[in-house]
Amino acid sequence: MSEITPEVVTHLANLARIALTEEEIAKLTGELGSIVDSVAKVREVATADVPATSHPIALGTVTRPDVAGPTLTPEQALAGAPERDGDLFKVSSILGEEQ
Repeated sequence: MSEITPEVVTHLANLARIALTEEEIAKLTGELGSIVDSVAKVREVATADVPATSHPIALGTVTRPDVAGPTLTPEQALAGAPERDGDLFKVSSILGEEQ
């Protein structure tokens, strides 16, 4: 049986400074009561011998080792650049003024 009553919902709404109508209080009483009941069912099943999980399928590491590899030369990197200034990409200002 749920511990959520209209008085509890009204109290929580006051703490959160949320104005609720009588209809909203009645609706939230039922919805929050269902949530509390569902959590209670999970607590019945979750015993000390059941390990907590964050994902139903064990995940392995999804990263690769950080190993330095071959890099582009400045000429290779700038080969397709529409404009360049020496060894730098040249781009137009996006703020309307030079920095």
